Amino acid sequence: MTLGARRSSETRANSKLQIHAQRQLLAYMGKLLKGIGASSGTAEGTVRIISENATEKFDEGDILVTEMTNPAMVPMMRKAGAIICDIGGMTSHPAIVARETGIPCVVGTKIATKILKKGMRVIVDGKKGEIFAIE
Repeated sequence: MTLGARRSSETRANSKLQIHAQRQLLAYMGKLLKGIGASSGTAEGTVRIISENATEKFDEGDILVTEMTNPAMVPMMRKAGAIICDIGGMTSHPAIVARETGIPCVVGTKIATKILKKGMRVIVDGKKGEIFAIE
C-alpha cells in the first residue's frame, strides 16, 4: 500500500468516525420537528422567526424559520445557515432556492413557527428533514 492510499483510507476512516459521532450526538438530543428534507446538508445556528414583511434583523448563519418564503426574502435566504418552513414541498420556493444555493432546507413542518422560538439553538438535517434542539 502506498503512502497516498494509506492517507486516503485514513481520511475515509476519520470521516466515518465524524459522521458516527455526529449521529450519536443527535441521538442524545431531542428531535423537535420532522418535515420534508428539501435540500441536503446539516447546519447549526440560532433560530430567527421571520414574518412575510421580512424586516427583522438577520445575521449570517442564522436559521431562517418562516411559514413560507417569497422572492423578497431571497437576500436573507442566501445568508441563512438553513431554512425551515411550515408549508411547502420539494418544488416549493424555499426548496428550489435552497438547492440552488446549497443551503440545508426542511419544508412542510406544519408547526415550526409555533414550536421554535427566537434565539433557540438548533441543528437542521436537510437530508432527513429533522430539526434538533441543542440546549
